[in-house]
Amino acid sequence: MTIAPSLLSSSSSASQFLPRFPTAARFNVAASRSRAVTVVAASVTDLSSVDSTTIAVLGGGSVAALATIVSLTDPERRRKLQAEEVGGGDKEVVREYFNSTGFERWRKIYGETDEVNRVQKDIRIGHAKTVEKTMLMLTEEGSLAGVTVCDAGCGTGLLSIPLAKEGAIVSASDISAAMVAEAEMKAKQQLASENLPRFEVNDLESLSGKYNTVVCLDVLIHYPQSKADGMIAHLASLAEKRVILSFAPKTFYYDILKRIGELFPGPSKATRAYLHSEADVENALRKVGWRISKRGLITTQFYFSRLIEAVPM
Repeated sequence: MTIAPSLLSSSSSASQFLPRFPTAARFNVAASRSRAVTVVAASVTDLSSVDSTTIAVLGGGSVAALATIVSLTDPERRRKLQAEEVGGGDKEVVREYFNSTGFERWRKIYGETDEVNRVQKDIRIGHAKTVEKTMLMLTEEGSLAGVTVCDAGCGTGLLSIPLAKEGAIVSASDISAAMVAEAEMKAKQQLASENLPRFEVNDLESLSGKYNTVVCLDVLIHYPQSKADGMIAHLASLAEKRVILSFAPKTFYYDILKRIGELFPGPSKATRAYLHSEADVENALRKVGWRISKRGLITTQFYFSRLIEAVPM
């Protein structure tokens, strides 16, 4: 789940590395000697609590000042404590979160209920755009009827169900049993029995089989690049024609916002959030004989995601 403020257009060049604060970052300068500056920033680790995320910074409001503040914190310590509580590393944290608090939160975001705040609604729109652009990538070269597709990290089925409606033979999986159950329920409500995806509870590294296309949307944010490399390689080994990935791109500005968000994880602990540079993802694909053929960038106010399609060299 790529979850962070997006301020930059896809056509920006050097500007994408220069910090600019959006509507999501409101500065209220008090008429005092210290000029207290309050910054409201979206938390990459728990966007649903962003409305209450505030940071008081004395003196100017530059990104350099924010970088100094976050450099004094230790979000990695909180991450290690999370892992210890569930008896494992990133994978165990992700599984625990999306089978409990995270499931309720993201089912609401991915659903159609009006019981969402402004940030949650914006994330819903952003993720829907990612699904829409993915479907365009998949259908622009022809019909999906009979095409085998692996939806790795299917969540509540927002991609799996449209794929099945287009006639694809879909294998959908997620590390969260709660998410899989929700996706399967929704699929049965919208699809004929013969078109239902095959759902299973599984992590990315344990997936097997061969598919025309493998898709993995908004999952890599939960894993560091050291683990993402192996995941990308494994997903590519399952695909015959193409791999489609989305991830939160790593830039100086987005990294600072992520660190700020980590200071305030909200009332419920969220998963760890990792940004990935496009060069690192491209290098991981190249190592296993794949190249990027298409690129896209999906941005809303609180959501940003790099979308790529890779094909064998």
